[in-house]
Amino acid sequence: KIGAQHLGEADLLILALDPHNATKVLNEYASMLKRGAIVTDVCGVKRAVVRECTPICRHHGLHFVGGHPMAGKERGGFENAAPDLFDGAYYIFTPQEDTPDFVLERLKQLALGIGCAGITLATPQQHDRMIAFTSQLPHVLAGAYVKSPQCPDHKGFSAGSFRDVSRVATVDETLWTQLFLKNADYLCSEIDLLIQNLKDCRGAVADRDAERLEQVLRQGRLRKEGVAE
Repeated sequence: KIGAQHLGEADLLILALDPHNATKVLNEYASMLKRGAIVTDVCGVKRAVVRECTPICRHHGLHFVGGHPMAGKERGGFENAAPDLFDGAYYIFTPQEDTPDFVLERLKQLALGIGCAGITLATPQQHDRMIAFTSQLPHVLAGAYVKSPQCPDHKGFSAGSFRDVSRVATVDETLWTQLFLKNADYLCSEIDLLIQNLKDCRGAVADRDAERLEQVLRQGRLRKEGVAE
């Protein structure tokens, strides 16, 4: 059985925890790791985690690189595990300016070894700004969407649209509260923009302005057609 007593033999430690506990566990066990070992995490925010974990690792002679595999499910727990979870996904890493090449190569091989299509390198700021849009905002939207009083009676009236928009509403609210609050500035900016776009659409509908509504919908269609999946 592998336990904490074996940490000194590890070349690589993955902190597969929420942001608060990732820092807590690293602080508790960093002294047990051998100098030169690589430490990474899988948290959905990077500025806060990198800011807290980097000095701990530097103090103990460890290499810390923030990580975030872009794969997951709306439901957690071992019962929802899947062997193909990472197949075709991208793995984001946020190296430091002085991160050695061999560390990045080791992490790249880790990502490819579990089935990822490749890696994306970014600064913690770039990561958090994009994740506010690609991940956190959809969770905000899904949670707001299913609060409609019509939601409980959707069966027989819904298909792909309902399923797609509502899927990630089944969040772990404790985890996602951490993620939202540690990225509040970027997330609030995205929420503000979404609210304005909704107001534009609502205004056109309320005014029965077909020309303006077509323009609003056309802008969305063209934007979606112009970006890769």
